[in-house]
Amino acid sequence: MRRLGALLFSALALLPAGAADLTKIEQRWLQGAAPVLEFARQHKLPLDIIVQPNPLPGVAPLALAYIKGRCKLVLSMRGNPEAQATLERIEPELLDAALEMMAAHELGHCRRYVDGAWHGLPAGFSAPDASVVSPELRATYLGMRAARREEGYADLVGLAWIEQRRPREYARLYAWLRAERERDLLPGSHHDTLAWLDLSRSGVARGADSIFGAAQPMWTAGLAVED
Repeated sequence: MRRLGALLFSALALLPAGAADLTKIEQRWLQGAAPVLEFARQHKLPLDIIVQPNPLPGVAPLALAYIKGRCKLVLSMRGNPEAQATLERIEPELLDAALEMMAAHELGHCRRYVDGAWHGLPAGFSAPDASVVSPELRATYLGMRAARREEGYADLVGLAWIEQRRPREYARLYAWLRAERERDLLPGSHHDTLAWLDLSRSGVARGADSIFGAAQPMWTAGLAVED
């Protein structure tokens, strides 16, 4: 509890002068994410918490940015109905586990940034053929494909966290994540990670030393079938 209090204080300290204290929903998300935040601290990942003080319509409640060599876990929950709606789509007994999984997903993004691998491909893979789209859309198309790959990797990191820390809840958390990805799905879009979820139904990579090491082989396997 003392560590959680320190995390909440750190988040509050990042708010602009005069902003209100953390809301109950912000506290709830951070409470659920606390084990992942502690993991990041122990492994010396450069992670800060930022709480957006003003409403930002259409922004994800939880996201990650990378600024000047540091990862920023960004909470955009004020005036954002999706923050509460997300919690309501989770079975109450799975809430802490789901919040951990979502935080671990963002930690997967952080790891890729810190490693200098963001939007990169492993050896043996090349960028997709963009000749199938018009020239004016090629940059957008390639950016979307790259973002989808990163989301796929991060989903696997989140699942690896659950597999290693909460294995009895893996099947139910996997089903919840898949339902989230299939909700309002636009095939081929940034959050269409089904190619990787198809591979991870029964687990990610048991016995791996880290959540990142667990995700990597299955992520690479998914690159070959993502279309």
